Amino acid sequence: MKIADAAVLVTGANRGLGRALVEEALRRGAKRVYAGARSHLDCADERVTPLILDVTDAAQIQAAVEKVESLDILINNAGLAVPDDLGDRAVLERHLAVNLFGPYDVTRSLLPLLTGSRGAVVNVLSDAAVVPFPLVAGYSVSKAAAFSMTQSLRALLATRGVRVHAVLSGGIDTDMSRGADIPKSSSEFVARVVLDGVERGEEDIFPDLASGAIADSWRSVVAEFARAQPWRRS
Repeated sequence: MKIADAAVLVTGANRGLGRALVEEALRRGAKRVYAGARSHLDCADERVTPLILDVTDAAQIQAAVEKVESLDILINNAGLAVPDDLGDRAVLERHLAVNLFGPYDVTRSLLPLLTGSRGAVVNVLSDAAVVPFPLVAGYSVSKAAAFSMTQSLRALLATRGVRVHAVLSGGIDTDMSRGADIPKSSSEFVARVVLDGVERGEEDIFPDLASGAIADSWRSVVAEFARAQPWRRS
């Protein structure tokens, strides 16, 4: 999969990593970038088509899909993270609505286009999907669920020629993590590594130093499990 001459859709494209992914796709020669955000996105590049897209709003998803002429790569980047201790079910449901059901609904709606192009789905998750952060417990739960969904879709969509990637990032210097006292990588750096991973066909992408520390051990565990479960390779 090459970004050059591809049609790409990025959700949560108005700031942070989403904005950086739009700019990096343009830099690599994407022919069209659909930039989805809850508010209008201004961009001078004529290759960008802004979409009003709240991933929890079924009507907005459908309206956005109708504006997409073709699609090679869908990047589910929109996300929500607020501090909580799982004491309020409503907060957990908000996380699941955005971080799990959002990418599920967007992917499902755009799947006919992705199947036609034998394209790719890129789900921006977090290393919290495999190492939960107690201070953002609902976020961690939702990202773990989204990672499981990503792995399931990877197997289910392989027969249609659609590849599914998981981005397991550590701290990124965005508004979402502004108050967190953790090591952070720039959005621009992470965007470059994510698209490098997509172009190389990496299924699980660890795009920064923090998450990269667990990459080798994660891949060795996955490989060992696959050897122990040969039916999963069929």
